[in-house]
Amino acid sequence: MTGPLTPHAAERVDLPGPLAALVTKKPGDAVALLVPGYTGSKEDFAPMLDGMAEAGFRTVAIDLPGQYESPGPEDESAYLPAPLGRVVAGVVEHLAADGKPVLLLGHSYGGLVARAAVLAGAPVAGLTLMDSGPAALPDGPRRTALSLGEPLLRRQGIEAAYATREEMYAQLPMPAELKEFYRNRFVSSSPQGLLGMADGLRHEPDLVASLAETLRERDVPALVVAGEGDDAWSVASQQDMAARLGAPFALVPNAAHSPNTENPRGLLDVLLPVWRSWR
Repeated sequence: MTGPLTPHAAERVDLPGPLAALVTKKPGDAVALLVPGYTGSKEDFAPMLDGMAEAGFRTVAIDLPGQYESPGPEDESAYLPAPLGRVVAGVVEHLAADGKPVLLLGHSYGGLVARAAVLAGAPVAGLTLMDSGPAALPDGPRRTALSLGEPLLRRQGIEAAYATREEMYAQLPMPAELKEFYRNRFVSSSPQGLLGMADGLRHEPDLVASLAETLRERDVPALVVAGEGDDAWSVASQQDMAARLGAPFALVPNAAHSPNTENPRGLLDVLLPVWRSWR
């Protein structure tokens, strides 16, 4: 696959679930499993894949169930962090069967899912939470957009729900191919998945204490990373979460909520030294 969305040498494969994934071809000493956020997909990590492979990590970027190329159930409650976490835990077990350590990274809503995977017993060798918070999304434009989008999605369907996003993308300087991808990805996603994840973003409890205890008991290291301009969970709340986990905290410069696309090189500069020490 080539193009502005996927400038990498990874190949598309299906993992247990079945979940569509982008997997780097180069073998590594450890596996990095990357979990995307709400309305995202495996392609969100494309700018990082080659750099991770060159650093010695076999990298696996997945869709969550119901996202883009991966089917999901019709039950909205199946898309809350806990049940999705059990799915991701199964993927970790599958990847760990080769005997190599698995490092798990969750972005945004994917961070809540990654946390749930660890709480469900996923045999990870390290956990990274990126631009993700200790609990539900706080009040602000992103939470407001979820509340406004839900009735539109329920009453008029996924095409109508995307029309509001299309208005936003129309104002942004991006290639036509990228805009078309965003549209195809959104309308290919499960409406039940979008609704269920939105519910999780609005109601997830604070589970940091439970996660800290689990990480401590299993001697699993953690890292919390945020773009310096994150507009979802505040940087201060993520820094506090890191302190409660007993984990280091790092900021990615020149990035907001998605350092993986906004400043992938800067993100790799933060991640790779820490991940090498875990490996």
